Order: sequence, then structure tokens, then C-alpha cells
Amino acid sequence: MNYFRFRVDGPVKMVMTGKFMSPSPEWQHMNRILMEYELFIQTRGTLYISCNAKKFALREGEFLLMPPRSHQYGYQASDCSFYWLHFSARGETESITADELEQACDPEVIAIPEYGTLRSPNKLTVMLKQLQDSVRSYREPNLNNYLTTGVLCEIYNQMFFVQNQPAKPEKQQLYNDIVDYIKWYKEENLKVEHLAKHFGYNAKYLTGLFSSIAGISLKQYIMQEKMEAAKFLLTDTNRKITEIANQLGFSNSHSFMKAFKKKTSLTPSEYRNAYATRLLYYK
Repeated sequence: MNYFRFRVDGPVKMVMTGKFMSPSPEWQHMNRILMEYELFIQTRGTLYISCNAKKFALREGEFLLMPPRSHQYGYQASDCSFYWLHFSARGETESITADELEQACDPEVIAIPEYGTLRSPNKLTVMLKQLQDSVRSYREPNLNNYLTTGVLCEIYNQMFFVQNQPAKPEKQQLYNDIVDYIKWYKEENLKVEHLAKHFGYNAKYLTGLFSSIAGISLKQYIMQEKMEAAKFLLTDTNRKITEIANQLGFSNSHSFMKAFKKKTSLTPSEYRNAYATRLLYYK
């Protein structure tokens, strides 16, 4: 796989951005030559697209980065939605291999693979929505450029940054299983006791193990994941707050609003309205 290197001691240049929703199941991506980088963040369905004859099937939670002068075209009908971001970088386009990546070490340079799966796709969705709001609200190039650079840095960190301290293999495996379980079932009324029963451990032991690796309690992590999902639903959908509360396993909308404000210092409505100017495309 190829990786693209970007200097981040200064911002890249944002060209344009938006969210695309296919107008019909028969839609197919246009055929063109890219003039700048294009980043795709897939949010629904599958995008069937080629880059210089290399075919990709981009699924929900995945990203794709195409460099300038690429021949881009759809090779199959795609009923899908995705965020897209065009930007240009300083200097020449630089592509390196995985072997070269291991040898490169520059704190002012990040490397992003052409394709990958995001650990927290909802976080990228919120960041792109903030960028779109900035484009419409302020028309301030410097702000847009730095927000775009922030998106690239977030992808880099999700791909390469290891937050956890080294742990014994068996503990690390259990920790990873817990994290995966929470990500899958965060929309239910998850409790520590449920996790303990599912994994066959004492609740106190499970909490201690998780805290020793993650640095936060299991209960805090569950709420953190629910709030990240809430931010995504508030910015990317038009669902009512009561519907979002029910979807995330809260007993009522009041308890959801209280938890959300405690985490973000904003009510769900305030958070949604803060980034209300989405750039939506159907072609």
C-alpha cells in the first residue's frame, strides 16, 4: 500500500468540501482527472470507484485518499453516501511505501495510507461537518485550511497512534474485546454488570483491568462512546432528540440531555445548531 506524506508545520489548502448522497441506486461516480487531493469518508452503502485503474469498494467507516493527477471513475452503480474533501498540499506530491514509512521520522510530517478503516469514523464526520459550517458561515480561508489539516492529523492519529500502555497479551486481548463489544452495543443500555456477565469476570476485576490500560473507568468509556455516537447523529441526521436518546439506550430524553451537556457543556440542540450549515450534494 502507498502512503502520502504531508508537512503539518503549516496548513494544507482546502479547495472544497461537502457531503454526497446518491440520487438513485443507479448512480455511478463521474469520470475525470483530479486536480488536487480528494479524501472520501464513507458513511452509508458502498462506493465503487477506481483510481488509475485500481478498483476500490469503499464501505461505511472506511476512507480513501486519491492524489492529484489521478484518473478517477466509478466502475459500478453505487447507492451510498460519503463526505468528500478536496485539498492541495505544499510542495510536490510524495508517495512512499510501507517499508519507507518505517524509516521516515519527522515530527512535522504525517503519512496517510491511500485506503484504510477508521477507528472512530463518527469523530471524522463531526470534524468535516464543522469544516462545512466554517465554509458557509465565515468564508475565512485560514480557518478552513487549518480545519482541513486537523482532519488529516486526526486520520493519521487514528491509524498510527497507540494510546494504551503496554499490557500482558492476555489482558490486552480482553481489553480489545471489551472495546469492540462496547462499539457494537453502545446503542443499548450497557452496564458494567452486563459486560462482566458476558465476559465471565467479576465486575470489579473487569473495571480495574480496563482502567489500568485505558486510563479511564469502564463506565466513563461507555458514556464516552455514547456521546461520540450522539454527536454524529446530531450533526449528520435530522432525527429528533427523543429518537436519538432512545437509540442510544437512555431511559428518557431528559437523562440523555443531562449526560450530553455534562460531557460537552452544550445541550443537544445547541450542539446541533452550532454546526447547522451542512453542504449537501446529490450529483
